[in-house]
Amino acid sequence: MQVSNKVIVVTGGGGGIGRELVHTLLSKGASVAAVDINKEALEETVNLAGNKRDKLSTHIVNLTDRDAVEALPEQVISHHGAVDGIINNAGIIQPFVDIKDLDYDKIKLVMDINFYGTIYMTKSFLPYLLERPVAHITNVSSMGGFLPVPGQSVYGASKAAVKLFTEGLHSELKDTNVKVTVVFPGGVSTNIMKNSGAERTRKSDDKKDQSHKLLTPKEAAEIIIKGMENDEFRVLAGKDSKLMDFICRLNPKKAAELIAKKLKN
Repeated sequence: MQVSNKVIVVTGGGGGIGRELVHTLLSKGASVAAVDINKEALEETVNLAGNKRDKLSTHIVNLTDRDAVEALPEQVISHHGAVDGIINNAGIIQPFVDIKDLDYDKIKLVMDINFYGTIYMTKSFLPYLLERPVAHITNVSSMGGFLPVPGQSVYGASKAAVKLFTEGLHSELKDTNVKVTVVFPGGVSTNIMKNSGAERTRKSDDKKDQSHKLLTPKEAAEIIIKGMENDEFRVLAGKDSKLMDFICRLNPKKAAELIAKKLKN
């Protein structure tokens, strides 16, 4: 689905990949409804939109609140006149601890935002999308959704759930006007660790070594939107995601050992 002259909803639009998705969509001629729980972050997204801000609406929504999410489609349609697509991008990671040390409240929060938030958005908007000539759902999973990362096992489980949910949705909707894409970003230089309260202590040299290998949020956003416009079933965003996907298919155990060794360094 070409995004020009379409109305697209983006969750997590207050920062990181979400903010870049908003601005890239606007630059391509789309109207955008940016959704986030953080009012100040959304205001900054608007400020950075420049002369495109007239095509941007903001919606302060807690994605774990099903009633609030279910009220969102009518709010978007009231402002923009229609809705043609959603990008479920919002997500958090867990603290970098083993499962035995992770409390149930944090487990529930990760699952509620990453998985149930995606479900609430999808089920709330799908009836409206099915009424459009063409429409699209893009759900952002993670490289951690197919590759086990020690210290992020619950986060990985939430993103694996998004993966299979989206793939099932693709099959269910294959004979409809609604196309479905699942995205697996690798490392992206965002503030997700800080925003999730899950910052790790790293050596400064290690930070410098890693930074040049990461996708920028803008690069990630461009890859995601390209996948949406090409109606791709599956999008691997970043060289690391492509490489680990290949290794996982070839030897899942070896891939798990490689990532575990990398994290110990």
